[in-house]
Amino acid sequence: MTDISDSKHVTHWINGKAFDGGQAERRGEVYEPSTGRVSGTVDFAGPAEVDAAVAAAKAAFPTWRDASLTRRAKVLFRFRELVNEHAGELARLISAEHGKVISDAAGEVARGLEVVEFACGIPHLLKGGFSENVSSRVDAYSILQPLGVVAGITPFNFPAMVPMWMFPVAIACGNTFVLKPSEKDPSASVRIAELWAEAGLPDGVFNVLHGDKAAVDGLLHHEDVKAVSFVGSTPIARYIYETAARTGKRVQALGGAKNHMVVLPDADLDLAADAAVSAGFGSAGERCMAISVVVAVDPVGDALIGKVRERVAKLKVGPGDHPESEMGPLVTRAHRDKVASYLDGGVAQGATLAVDGRETPVLGGPGDGFWLGPTVLDHVTPEMDAYRDEIFGPVLSVVRAGSYEEAMEVIDANPYGNGTAIFTNDGGAARRFQNEVEVGMVGINVPIPVPMAYYSFGGWKASLFGDSHAHGMEGVHFYTRTKAVTARWLDPSHGGVNLGFPTNG
Repeated sequence: MTDISDSKHVTHWINGKAFDGGQAERRGEVYEPSTGRVSGTVDFAGPAEVDAAVAAAKAAFPTWRDASLTRRAKVLFRFRELVNEHAGELARLISAEHGKVISDAAGEVARGLEVVEFACGIPHLLKGGFSENVSSRVDAYSILQPLGVVAGITPFNFPAMVPMWMFPVAIACGNTFVLKPSEKDPSASVRIAELWAEAGLPDGVFNVLHGDKAAVDGLLHHEDVKAVSFVGSTPIARYIYETAARTGKRVQALGGAKNHMVVLPDADLDLAADAAVSAGFGSAGERCMAISVVVAVDPVGDALIGKVRERVAKLKVGPGDHPESEMGPLVTRAHRDKVASYLDGGVAQGATLAVDGRETPVLGGPGDGFWLGPTVLDHVTPEMDAYRDEIFGPVLSVVRAGSYEEAMEVIDANPYGNGTAIFTNDGGAARRFQNEVEVGMVGINVPIPVPMAYYSFGGWKASLFGDSHAHGMEGVHFYTRTKAVTARWLDPSHGGVNLGFPTNG
């Protein structure tokens, strides 16, 4: 069991066990965000560790590729049971290193498990097509085959769920996997690796490399890595996509977001206010599907702001393991300071600070933790930095719009197209919105429209680089190659003669 004590030391997981390659040349510090203290260290991978992980995955690939679908599904079912049994432990690891409250962390594990459950159906998901008698006694069919060694590079905000968008489907399809999680909260990934081993996954099929850009670049340039999945900021997503594509790899790189929630005049304002607070401040706003902009269509702006203020005043901020906490700290001091800079910056550019998160009390006292409470900036305009930048923290910007059409112009002019929502009781307006909006995931009276595992997750515009979204059937196709087969068998009843299959074209 992974320890979370002061002496915690996190290392790589390669070829079915903790890496024993000696003292790491470089290490990073792991923090406890609620106190600001260093809780442990994590090894950073260099070229030798990258080569070792990829070599282990490459060596394991032929046997795992040839494993029957029944065997793969059996391992996945057992892994699913183990993750479910240890969900509480994983949630505590996530909370200790990320800072999110236990309930948020438990929800993260649950959403990740949905993808594992989807991948358990791999015998059905990998069915190809078949056409009988495309020519005289000639059949044509297609089969889906794995790529080989694939890599996942994942962010700090969901150290369990986002990797689970990738590796269950990749492994179920017959690939082997190298995960490079965030160095900020690395422990959950190692515990997951231990659970894979307990589930009976062969050594080398799942590996974990910790580190920074050196580890990332090592995977991007490694000739034995056939595909790369990424979730993170748009500048890094673009870099991942361009670098990996130049080396001939298949890439899906999910980037940043600026998710808008439109509130029309006929909306249920209590429902909309509840949604804005939960979607804007859950996990301290550190999630790619957080609502960061509310577009209030006249004349509901003032009334909506009033209801949001009422709810924010009741929101309890505190350590992730405190039983009353509803929102925890941010992940690092540097990130907290950057997010907080948008408050004064927004006011200087003309916004109104409707709720100042710096004044929010913290359960048990703030200590030296990375605290910033829920913040609301009103009268924000698209020219302001608070609107233009992906803040990735508990800052909710309110933009006023004079009409539905003006609200649509605001959303469609934004370079991001990850998620959006509309709150209305008008079915026609909702249907028009879902048809017209230039965004990949849409919620109707649902603030965070994260698709279920059997659909695929991904945005449009600068929120996605590559052609494939995560999990669902797009995930299956990303982690497989289609092979078309045309077959003719001589029929003994016809004397084994050529039955007229054309030899050209």
